Amino acid sequence: MVKVTEVYLPDLYTSYHIPMAGSKISAGFPSPADDYMEVGLDLNEELIKNPAATYFVRVSGDSMIDAGIHDHDILIVDRSIEAREGKIVIAILDGELVVKRLQRVKDRLFLVPENKKFRPIPIHPESDFLIWGTVTNVIHSV
Repeated sequence: MVKVTEVYLPDLYTSYHIPMAGSKISAGFPSPADDYMEVGLDLNEELIKNPAATYFVRVSGDSMIDAGIHDHDILIVDRSIEAREGKIVIAILDGELVVKRLQRVKDRLFLVPENKKFRPIPIHPESDFLIWGTVTNVIHSV
């Protein structure tokens, strides 16, 4: 089970303009590339579309590995994005903060892991359930 272990707000006041290569990089055969850096890139601008509704969470566990979410990754979560079926969401289920894919089967909601070792979690009418936001990006080391 992947659990959310830490929640952070983004630092929107500090700006880091990191140089960005002027051309795209080939993932296939090498091609001649420009030997200069073109413009600065601010990751806040690239990854955070609605700053007032965005927060970061660090995850623990491996139930979402097939979605590219690994133990200790940081997720960028936007509360302003509608939590629709098929989206990966941060939810509180019976007091536990979790990350799962939201799925509807007939008239029932499920929180679905992305690892075959785990089973979908049904949301029962008596469950204490609240969606905290939709995951937009995953940050992890390679």
